[in-house]
Amino acid sequence: MNSRLLAAATAVAAAAAGLAAAVAPAHAAPPAHAALPGTTITDCSAAQVVSNGGFESGTSPWTTTSGVVSANGSGETAHSGTHFAWLDGYGSSHTDTASQSVTLPAGCTATLSFYLHVDTDESPGTAYDKLTVKMGGDTVATYSNLDANSGYVKKSIDASAYAGKTVTLSFSGTEDSGAQTSFVLDDVALDVSGGGTTPPPTGDGTRTPDSQSYTVNLTSDASGANWQGHESVAFTNTDSAPLSEVYLRLWDNAHGTCPSNTPITVTNVTGGTASALTVGCTAMKVTLPSPLAKGQSATVAFDLAIAVPSGADRFGHDGAYNFLGNALPVLAVHDGDGWHLDPYTNNGESFYGLASDYKVTLDHPTSLSVPATGTSVDTPGTSGRTVTTATASHVREFAWGAGPFSKLSATSPNGVKVNMYWVSGISQSSAQQMLSLATSAIDAHSGRFGAYPYGEVDAILDNNFWFGGMEYPGFVLDLVSTVALPHELAHQWWYGIVGDDEYNHPWLDEAFADYATDLYRGISGAGCWNSVSWASSDEKITNSMAYWDAHSSRYSTVVYDYGKCALHDLQRVIGDSAMANLLKTYAASHWYGISTTAEFKKAAQAATTTDLTSFWTQHRIEG
Repeated sequence: MNSRLLAAATAVAAAAAGLAAAVAPAHAAPPAHAALPGTTITDCSAAQVVSNGGFESGTSPWTTTSGVVSANGSGETAHSGTHFAWLDGYGSSHTDTASQSVTLPAGCTATLSFYLHVDTDESPGTAYDKLTVKMGGDTVATYSNLDANSGYVKKSIDASAYAGKTVTLSFSGTEDSGAQTSFVLDDVALDVSGGGTTPPPTGDGTRTPDSQSYTVNLTSDASGANWQGHESVAFTNTDSAPLSEVYLRLWDNAHGTCPSNTPITVTNVTGGTASALTVGCTAMKVTLPSPLAKGQSATVAFDLAIAVPSGADRFGHDGAYNFLGNALPVLAVHDGDGWHLDPYTNNGESFYGLASDYKVTLDHPTSLSVPATGTSVDTPGTSGRTVTTATASHVREFAWGAGPFSKLSATSPNGVKVNMYWVSGISQSSAQQMLSLATSAIDAHSGRFGAYPYGEVDAILDNNFWFGGMEYPGFVLDLVSTVALPHELAHQWWYGIVGDDEYNHPWLDEAFADYATDLYRGISGAGCWNSVSWASSDEKITNSMAYWDAHSSRYSTVVYDYGKCALHDLQRVIGDSAMANLLKTYAASHWYGISTTAEFKKAAQAATTTDLTSFWTQHRIEG
């Protein structure tokens, strides 16, 4: 389109006329489920908490820069009604904003949605102009001139992490001095529903379904970015209450657009009746044909398609190199808190799984290496293809990569095989250095926490990873970093072998892995607690990802830094020998199980005659 400046005069006149026509008559009822300005919703009845999301009533209660609310006839058109929000479009350095305060009731599921039309004259290939969407101080989505489209596209974002909070919802468009880009918004909504993601506790609170066994057969295209096949999972109900349904977590649908474009597709479900996707398209309820009593088993199976998006991510591809973390649907956990259906977080991890067995068969072009969780055996496939069969026992999830990786292998002195893969742009000498580091670290961690049980570990190096490193059982993604790799390998114990609910108790793996990394590197942490400075009375080491997603700038400082400092302090209180024995015996007693803060505090207290009550209070470790 032409520069917005050319349409400005027309836009002002049309907007004034349109706004006058749009004024509702006195005593007009609000739209169904809309929250009146100033209304506080106190339950999880279905409701919509954004006011004037279609901009039909002008700017109120939005706070906007000049000229943002526009009308049909000004150069753009509404998705519905006659008005919309038009950010940027001037073809010069400019920033437009639109924001309003919203209150989400506690314990509810929430979804932010809006219709977005991106109109640009920029050349393709570079993101010059950007639209940033925030909840509170957290960026929940970004778009750019690269998202240009001919019409409106509905965007949906899970906002359940903000339940129980009053936050500012904001849209900010920033345009450079080159060609124009218009970000046109309409029909903004923030829908809340449900009684929370976890129903009241039932049965005896045992974690179920357990004894999970996954069998997966997938075939890739030539690039290794698209996979199709079949998955089945057998399981047993271990709780005293009958098990009427299970939930599949399709975690990587968080990387798509719900519900129109999801990279993980489950179809033809057998062994139960599938319901529509929920929790930002990351959860699928499967109702069983009849309830399972305690000790009874069942199997759910389905066809599966995976499309890896672009990006050097834990699920993404960096050019020819594909990374498939959390790509396989897995069973959610039900325990004393009910079903764990937490939203995906990009800030940390949401994952909570029970130790399971996997047999995964991957049919792929022979030109692609396929490092994976577990122990792999390659056999010839059809012409030009290889079948990699990976088996793994007592692992919480399964991940793999696919690409023309370079590879080196070595065996640690204690007999653990380490395979180091790397992408182009990383030197073999750097890979060799990381391989030597890995064999050293894996044995050091084994000596402290118990022998590594999985036989081998695969690591992939890519310096484009924005997240630094990411752990999966027997499989890690990492930068070339002498600090990050020992940390990710420590996660083989802290979360991999000794599991935890990563969404609600992230400190139990991150702080412990960082503490283990310090031990490996010979760092005592002396005096590190002296630098602790809390941002608020609500800030605690033991806060959940719901809190940290709303306070993302403090996540690593508190959970990683303060968390490991607290463990260093605990070591000084109870003594070096007692601390070493505590961690080794605690890992042994939770081997392939689940750790909780309460259980660790109990074990720590048993390791010393010193009353630790004030210690937990001082270090803000609750639970």
